[in-house]
Amino acid sequence: MKIGVLALQGAVAEHIRMIEQAGGEGVQVKRPEQLKELQGIIVPGGESTTIGKLMRTYGFIESLKEFYSQGNPVFGTCAGLIVIAKEIAAQPEAHLELMDIKVARNAFGRQRESFETDLEVKHIADDVRAVFIRAPLIEEVGKGVEVLSVYNGQIVAAQQGRLLATSFHPELTDDCRIHGYFLDMVKKAHN
Repeated sequence: MKIGVLALQGAVAEHIRMIEQAGGEGVQVKRPEQLKELQGIIVPGGESTTIGKLMRTYGFIESLKEFYSQGNPVFGTCAGLIVIAKEIAAQPEAHLELMDIKVARNAFGRQRESFETDLEVKHIADDVRAVFIRAPLIEEVGKGVEVLSVYNGQIVAAQQGRLLATSFHPELTDDCRIHGYFLDMVKKAHN
């Protein structure tokens, strides 16, 4: 299975390493036409406003929406979660508007408030290492969204069909179970 990592900004190499540890083939995606070769894609962390601008500049907004509508799974981590959300608190417009969630940017504070913790993540494990760096938060979920993990009463991971989202960075650990879970989602979507 070929899984793309949107390579406009963020921890691209780290995601590719995790995809490969989980048994997939990771591909850096720099052009929309590369999507034709893929079965799933990860939108990594970085700065969501910058990623959104670059996606518009390089024609990724419509092509990623089409990629998803063709049955391919999408996984957003940290800023990627913001990019796939239908609504961003205190912002007039969202980016891809795929996942029925409302998110708050930088909900856990600035860079210096970054931290690591172990989380229970439904369907995966009760000891998933999570790295939070200027992390967003899922404030509200729609009817079809399953909450996968909560930290201090706040939603930090969710799934809606072929969409997966985490507030944290699973690629910055040595634990590839979340990427493995995403690969399973991709397999199911293509069977």
